[in-house]
Amino acid sequence: MIARFFWEALSRLNRVLPRYAKHPDLARMGRLGQILTAWRIFVTYRTLDARNRPPSRLGQLLGPGILFASTAIGVSHLVQSTRAGAMAGWGLVWAVVAANVAKYPFFEFGSRYANATGQHLIAGYRSLGKGAAWGYFLLTVTTSFFVLGAIGIVTASFLDHLLGASAATGGNATPAVAIGLFAASTVLLAWGKFRALDGLIKVVASILVISTVVAFGLAWSHTPLSAVPPPPGDFDPWSGAGLAFLIALMGWMPTAVDLSAWNSLWTLERMRQTGYHPPLRDTLREFNLGYAISAVLALLFLGLGALLLHAEGRAFPEGTAAFAAGFVDVYTDVLGGWSWWPVAAAAFTAMLGTIVACLDGYARALSASWASVRGATEDERHETVALAALAAGALLLILAFPSNITVLVDVATTLSFLVAPAIGVANLVLVTRRVKEAARPPKWLQAWAWAGLAFLIGFAVLYAVVR
Repeated sequence: MIARFFWEALSRLNRVLPRYAKHPDLARMGRLGQILTAWRIFVTYRTLDARNRPPSRLGQLLGPGILFASTAIGVSHLVQSTRAGAMAGWGLVWAVVAANVAKYPFFEFGSRYANATGQHLIAGYRSLGKGAAWGYFLLTVTTSFFVLGAIGIVTASFLDHLLGASAATGGNATPAVAIGLFAASTVLLAWGKFRALDGLIKVVASILVISTVVAFGLAWSHTPLSAVPPPPGDFDPWSGAGLAFLIALMGWMPTAVDLSAWNSLWTLERMRQTGYHPPLRDTLREFNLGYAISAVLALLFLGLGALLLHAEGRAFPEGTAAFAAGFVDVYTDVLGGWSWWPVAAAAFTAMLGTIVACLDGYARALSASWASVRGATEDERHETVALAALAAGALLLILAFPSNITVLVDVATTLSFLVAPAIGVANLVLVTRRVKEAARPPKWLQAWAWAGLAFLIGFAVLYAVVR
């Protein structure tokens, strides 16, 4: 970009210089012309060299892992993790860590399967039988509208607060804002496809990581970690409302297991975009980077809730506009009033990245699974149809629940948690039986996956019995 700027500037100067050919001070101008010509040659060489140089391996790899992180850094982090810290202080750190650890193998298997076979997990489910293909399709249809509705109302609440729409109208303008938000996101994906998604996500993820780390550091300096009080005496994560919230927290921590198929879809799309099929080791490293970023940020958001809500005795905001205002106030109380605009903008862009990524992921998954159940070839036009249908369905849910953010969030996250064991089993079978020996997960990772399955099944049974 810099080289191109100099090239254009010098080209324009060179077009102007001949006007001075009859200038009295021709010698000096000639020297200037020589200097500019030499610099132009140098810049031209560097520009051509950069264009001819093959792209870096990191540049070809980076994408699917960052998309995964952006998908995760949404409701599960901004809402659920912050809410966990506000309710129980450090009392639910174990749940965040356990959910990230237990689910890791199943997300890793998505990237592994795509790299090793050149197919996505949804095609793999079809190889397990038509029943498995139909099961995933019905699961995706059932959960997608709840998930997108929850994410959409959170994102719209931040945009509403950023624009001051509800304050200006004197009512709840979040549903109207959501309509515009879904329309813009759908047009972006239908027009720009994966390239637009990839470019947008990298920008918003960078903004969120930097702003969250800075905010947590300042919150820590404001309130020492040891000053956070223990959970309230009446908080019991093993029964009633406490258990319901625990399941909802872990259901999307870092995100739903059924979204592991998206890793495989994005991995394949990145390969098609770059024309580069990386070694399995490199694909897994890129995914691990995104997973690590997501896990660390989950703890930072929980810390923000503990340090700036629980320690101060503040209640977690429930309504849509109230939630957005309360969340931004968490940051601005530490950073100062001057930070309202950058913090509000950063929070919104983070959720914007999540909703765009989820719209793309669900559209790809629905298109692929519909082709899978019919035994047909995938059609890109079906993705566009799915995008429109998903946006419309999510908006209907938002209009049905316009004033309470936690209803959609808890329904969606609970559904995700209860179906996680079935998806985990399918992923484990695929990478151990449908992948060549050299690309199969090592024994220790397979054991880790079995332990993760035991964890997920145990909590699902506990929830079904106690609930």
